[in-house]
Amino acid sequence: MTDSQVIINGGGPVGLGLAIDLALKGVESIVLERTTELHRIPKGQNLTQRTGEHFRAWGIADQVRAATPIPPEFGNAGLVTYGRLLSDCHYDWFQRSRVRPYYFADNERLPQCNLEGVLRDRVAGLPQVAFVQGAEVTGVTQDGAGVRVSYEANGANHAVEAAYAVGCDGARSVTRDAGGIRNEIDHEGPRMALLVFRSMELHDLLERFPGKSIFNVMHPAMDGYWQFLGRVDLNGGWFFHAPVPDGATRDSFDFRGFLHKMAGVEFALEFEHIGFWDLRISHARTYRNDRVFIAGDACHSHPPYGGYGVNTGLEDARNLGWKLDATLKGWAGARLLDSYTAERHPVFRSVSRDFISRMIEDFRGFTQEFSPERDKASFDKAWAARANADDSDVTEFLPHYSGSPIVLGEPGGQSGAKGKHGFDAKPGHHLAPQALPGAVDLWDALGPGFTLMDLRGDNVLSTEFASAAESLGVPFKVLTLRSRALRKAYGCNAILVRPDQFIAWVGSSAGSDTKSILARAIGQ
Repeated sequence: MTDSQVIINGGGPVGLGLAIDLALKGVESIVLERTTELHRIPKGQNLTQRTGEHFRAWGIADQVRAATPIPPEFGNAGLVTYGRLLSDCHYDWFQRSRVRPYYFADNERLPQCNLEGVLRDRVAGLPQVAFVQGAEVTGVTQDGAGVRVSYEANGANHAVEAAYAVGCDGARSVTRDAGGIRNEIDHEGPRMALLVFRSMELHDLLERFPGKSIFNVMHPAMDGYWQFLGRVDLNGGWFFHAPVPDGATRDSFDFRGFLHKMAGVEFALEFEHIGFWDLRISHARTYRNDRVFIAGDACHSHPPYGGYGVNTGLEDARNLGWKLDATLKGWAGARLLDSYTAERHPVFRSVSRDFISRMIEDFRGFTQEFSPERDKASFDKAWAARANADDSDVTEFLPHYSGSPIVLGEPGGQSGAKGKHGFDAKPGHHLAPQALPGAVDLWDALGPGFTLMDLRGDNVLSTEFASAAESLGVPFKVLTLRSRALRKAYGCNAILVRPDQFIAWVGSSAGSDTKSILARAIGQ
């Protein structure tokens, strides 16, 4: 007899998000969280519109917005400067608003501890979730019947059993190691400092850049690595990441002078936290070993460059949630759970290669080739080209599953995180919103399971899909729209949408074997 259906080790945003996702589908879970209080060190703040969709799906969008210390009207865009923070040489950067039309929600900016508070409140109202704090996991074992997780809490040893276990327990994941999943380091960089401080004087100095929340100071001495400053709130709260000498300690290094040098001016400040971390990019070889799964930083760990970490982890939770639900309820195919690794692994590989590593190499290459001291004219020309370039770190960040084994796309498709935003419907890609007749919100019109969007009123196709879903036991909804405008926008006659709002198939009734299409989409 099991204690729950799923054990989740780690009660951070990814673990709590997964628990909520499962609970809303009726799946019970136990969340084991090592700490008893929220971490107050700000991190994981730059959240995408896609993450905003997760909040909408989990019923916490309004609560997240209320917990945000930087109001949306202020703006959440960034700035890159050269040499020093207050340099006249700068350009706009990370303007997530550019891709807002392609999503059903807004992006948000709030410290991870604020988000965790909202998630904990949501979990407290869900009877399907048991949230255990102060639980230190000591072992994970499995057999053909289920998983057993041992942990210590309140000075006593405990054990719980479930059908599946998911490690959302960070870069040093106990679940990953105990579950026999190998982790590999792809890149190692310098020792980094994280400084959290308060300074209204710095806030006043940066009013010259209205609406900016994050600042990246490009400097040749950093060898491509970032001096990264971000607002925590509008009351003088800041965080700052930067490389420091290997032997630097809180007492031996002049962090106040370091910040003043970075800014190019002295300003009053009060430190709230000085910490250190080692810059590295690591990636698990697989995200599953039979009944044990990992998600979030347990799968993929990297420096906080671009806010990809928590966004990627929350997408892990949405991807895995519906697949565990389908398996536990008996309508999943034998290969559905394997598709979790098949879809999510290449996405982070692309995040690492096409975004994080590329940005480090880009900064390094630019500062090595161009210098205002050596050749001002060449530097100015190259800097102007950067300033006028598309904000590709935002506009090209498009996680997709084009090469997924459960998606019916073009032959030879490859999954990844880089793409071009658009409204056309592509298998393996996220469904972009469109206005529906009668001011109906498409998001609310989609079903909780699979949805067939019939854009032509094709009764034959709709009937055959509904029949196939019934025979396979798949929760299914037909959404008949009959709209020439929608057919033009999406570039097709019909769209099969998965529970996570990704597209499994596009087409028409001509030559469509609906049962085979749906069977493949659920891993048969």
